[in-house]
Amino acid sequence: MRTFTARPAAGRVFTIRRQVRSTDVTPSGRLRFDALARFLQQAAEDDLADAGWNEPYDWLVRKTAVAVNEFPRFGGSVWLHTFCSATGPRWAERTTTVTGPEGDLLQATAVWAAVTRASGRPAELGPEFHRLYDGAAQGRSVSVRLNHPRPPSSPAGGAWPLRASDFDTAGHVNNAIHWAAVEDVLAGLDWLPDNAELEYYRPVLPGCDPYLAASHKKQEVGLWLLDGTQRLASARLSRGGRSGARSPSGNGRRPSEHRPSEHRPS
Repeated sequence: MRTFTARPAAGRVFTIRRQVRSTDVTPSGRLRFDALARFLQQAAEDDLADAGWNEPYDWLVRKTAVAVNEFPRFGGSVWLHTFCSATGPRWAERTTTVTGPEGDLLQATAVWAAVTRASGRPAELGPEFHRLYDGAAQGRSVSVRLNHPRPPSSPAGGAWPLRASDFDTAGHVNNAIHWAAVEDVLAGLDWLPDNAELEYYRPVLPGCDPYLAASHKKQEVGLWLLDGTQRLASARLSRGGRSGARSPSGNGRRPSEHRPSEHRPS
């Protein structure tokens, strides 16, 4: 089992509890990546509300990486411990560790860019942000650069229709919905990743007609959401060990060894 980045000894760390419900899981009981993305977004929003900060700008996620020891499963309680782990001039990295009764299950790092509400242009983080979050970031910096490869010249795939419910208050497809495309690809595999990355290139707007393409290797899958020749988003899934991440039984995947109980971990 890998060791994740430790929560900082000083600085702001916010913790919330979530129950993994039937709307969050696959038929085998594994927490889906799109449900995880909603958990992460809710934790970030609750952190800001708890801090009492009415931030003067919006946030757009640029990239997210998830490292998995074990997937949470249906019926279990998990705790999300979230903190600012690095900053840039107009963006910041948030690290969130998802913990069950027997230890850390997975960890996600996401780089969010601050943008003005009026124009959507990049915004400086400002003194109030630094007052709240510099203690946890401890001077670490992070790049917002995206580095996934481009898709093959003639990628295999098909149309990926959008729904009205996919769009959020920003007027584009919510970042969690992109992870639903990852789940569509995972449904055809006989293994689960222990690393998953998603990079966001352009907002998916009403009227867009995305094409979902995938490229498969032995222990790695690349996938792209495309609008014509333009990349909207891309993901990379991989497993480093023989079995990949542990999960509930079903679909040829390695079964979990326990069901989380209801007590909070120490």
